[in-house]
Amino acid sequence: MPRVLAYTSPARGHLYPLMPILAEVRRRGHDVAVRTLSTEVSLARDQGYAAAPISERIEVIRHDDWRATNSRARLAHAVATFAARAEYEVLDLRTAIDEERPDALVVDINAWGGMAVAEASGLPWASFCPYPLPLSSRDVPPFGFGFPPARGPIGRLRDRIARPLVLGTLDGAYVPRINAVRSQIGLDPLGRLDDLFRRPPLLLYLTAEPFEYPRSDWPSNVLMVGPCDWEPPAEPPAWLSEIGDPIVLVTTSSEFQADEHLVQATFDGLADEPVFVVATLPAGDLGSLRVPPNARVVGFVPHRPILERAVCAVTHGGMGATQKALARGVPVCAVPFGRDQPEVARRVEVAGAGTRLPAGRLTPERIRGKVREAIGHREGARRIAAAFKAAGGPPTAAQAIDERLLGTRLHP
Repeated sequence: MPRVLAYTSPARGHLYPLMPILAEVRRRGHDVAVRTLSTEVSLARDQGYAAAPISERIEVIRHDDWRATNSRARLAHAVATFAARAEYEVLDLRTAIDEERPDALVVDINAWGGMAVAEASGLPWASFCPYPLPLSSRDVPPFGFGFPPARGPIGRLRDRIARPLVLGTLDGAYVPRINAVRSQIGLDPLGRLDDLFRRPPLLLYLTAEPFEYPRSDWPSNVLMVGPCDWEPPAEPPAWLSEIGDPIVLVTTSSEFQADEHLVQATFDGLADEPVFVVATLPAGDLGSLRVPPNARVVGFVPHRPILERAVCAVTHGGMGATQKALARGVPVCAVPFGRDQPEVARRVEVAGAGTRLPAGRLTPERIRGKVREAIGHREGARRIAAAFKAAGGPPTAAQAIDERLLGTRLHP
């Protein structure tokens, strides 16, 4: 029986989208082993996987890009985090391979050391990406600033000027640190950041056009399968049945980025609106918030039963939360704070599936107006939901792992 080993970075937002794919892989008759953050090991075991934690030395290296004051500084912080983890991922994944003896690997796109080990291992392997892929293209704006797609000569001129500047910054920041890891295990250096995304024989991209900007030059290894959202098994909270419709869901990052202000501004802005606001704050301080009568804040609650009754989701621009709402036809008001979030927020706006409000402009008055506007984009959200469904989701991803990595052609 073929055995697949999945290796993730220390982020629930990367493990959870992978879980339904692994369930499909197992349903097709394969064994599955998982290496992931320690707090989620028992959950993975409960789902039937042979799970163990990644190295503690990886987990203690946490994102601190929220401390940065500009885009360039945030990029530098992110690169430092990934590079510092990569040093320990090399030994960690090698040890896991020795222990599990897998026939194929599935490695998180943020695990640079893990990807290098996978490439050097000689095993069939894939990577997965649950956020906007920073892969350059002649058809889309340069990644990082949340530019809308070019329209007309002025837009194309903007891209021609910005593209080398952006790509030069990304290449200069990322590539030397990636190559330092690759050289340790005898791999040839990468010339550009783009090369990192072309090395996996299969790259599972957890989104779909037209939410992702259409492009004519996708590499053959990239397979868009749509969002593969998953939540830990849990009963809906008792208090949910006591709340009347309509509901507005507010999400914040599962990795700390000082985004509590989004919750408070939404509470204040919608305090007199005919809605009930449910906010999840998994990485922040719940006790610091002023909660109006028409609102509730919790650390965690399953989003699915709330989204079934929601008229809008106010998100921090995280790809997981944003696509989870859109996959259910719920329009989004995206308020990006950093990381890949400006790109996600712009895609919401361009797709006509909601609205965008940069965090630097966040006020109760503005969020109220943007939520009202987003609610009117229900049809756009439903259009994206249909596109996500057509991409195939976990079954399509598992079939690709079967056919491209394991050389099998099992019936779904």
